[in-house]
Amino acid sequence: MLDFHCLAEFSRNNCVSICAFLVPANLLATVLTMIFTALRRPSHHVWQAAGIASIFAFMMILHVYTWFMIGVVMPPTYILLSLALTCLLTNLGAILFQKSYTQTPQHGNG
Repeated sequence: MLDFHCLAEFSRNNCVSICAFLVPANLLATVLTMIFTALRRPSHHVWQAAGIASIFAFMMILHVYTWFMIGVVMPPTYILLSLALTCLLTNLGAILFQKSYTQTPQHGNG
């Protein structure tokens, strides 16, 4: 069984390494989702990229909440939380945009 106390301690003890991975991973995965949406890639590509990016963002939110649990309230915690929430909303927006775009009828030239 998972011991969440041990996971939270691991998260806080390895904060620099976790953030050094999650910040670029969040940004790159979200940019990839935006690129796939802009290039009108198939739905499953956009959904897959957004899913992976959302996993990274959710992991960052959990990591930040381990700091909130022990009462650490500093600008970096809010900055990281804002980054994760922005990535989640951007991925959701990309999915909704791509879904609405594929449902609109295309007008031909003749």
